[in-house]
Amino acid sequence: MQHFVIVGILVIVMAVLTYVGLDSAGLMPVQASAQAVSIDWLWNWQVVAMSFLFALIFVPLVYSLVVFRRRKGETGDGEHIEGNTNLEITWTVLPLFLVLAFAYMGAYSLGEINRVDPDAIEIKVRGQQFSWTFEYPEYGIVSTELHLPVDQQVVLLMESSDVIHSFWVPEFRVKQDVVPGRVTRYRITPTLIGDYKVRCAELCGMSHYKMENPVIVDAQVDYDAWIAEQTAIAAAAQTPEAIGQLLTVKNGCIGCHSIDGSKLVGPSWLGTYGSVREFADGTSAVADDAYITQSIREPLAHEVAGFSPSSMPPYTALTDEEIANIIAYLKTLK
Repeated sequence: MQHFVIVGILVIVMAVLTYVGLDSAGLMPVQASAQAVSIDWLWNWQVVAMSFLFALIFVPLVYSLVVFRRRKGETGDGEHIEGNTNLEITWTVLPLFLVLAFAYMGAYSLGEINRVDPDAIEIKVRGQQFSWTFEYPEYGIVSTELHLPVDQQVVLLMESSDVIHSFWVPEFRVKQDVVPGRVTRYRITPTLIGDYKVRCAELCGMSHYKMENPVIVDAQVDYDAWIAEQTAIAAAAQTPEAIGQLLTVKNGCIGCHSIDGSKLVGPSWLGTYGSVREFADGTSAVADDAYITQSIREPLAHEVAGFSPSSMPPYTALTDEEIANIIAYLKTLK
């Protein structure tokens, strides 16, 4: 009985020390959403359970190795133990109740995460290799930055243009896959003003690590000012060049093509129009209207030397007018 008491005390001490150590390690980023509260609450109880189970395994193991080791001069067999029915019942029943308790806690946390606010703002999100674009349909705004008002629930209606992506802002905790051919919903209520980043948490290609965009949580007055500013910009963007630039943002083109000469997944657009494009097979062509149109609709038609076109999807849904606007925009990048 003495050994059980000692081991029991040591298990409690080890469990407490383990929990305190894990809690002080700062494993979770700052809590920046209402949904994060229930997630962190569930995570905290999981850490408690993990700390206890670790101590329950580690302490008896080490205690047995030290106290019941074979000492010098001992040659006999250890005590033969047939089993302990009460112990077997205990370690079957107690874990069952523990699993049921965590199932209830998980269901409660999921309910809190999916709690619907009828006044939630709707924002469309498009993921593509390798960037995110955000559309505010109520205002006609398209942006590469996601602006959210603090303390207001937002519903992100998310789609993918190519492969499976996963929308993840660590400070918000919630993570949601973005699947081609399907609209997935992501509800979040930001509670902490600040600058964050959305990352893709699903391996989606060679430049997966670059797929992150700014997420800005604003005070309501700052959010309203940003909406007004972007609305004015969108209203003024009626020239073919401006419309073309907006289309490149909306379709995620800038995730793979820079406009400053830097090398990304695809060739930079700086100075592209009218230049001679060298292909991997040794041929070349002038980047005129016909070449650019074919490159947009049939990216596999030509392989520019040093780049692979395999990661670019064909943009067959773009109309002739939209492509003409994009070409007008490319002409300005000199």
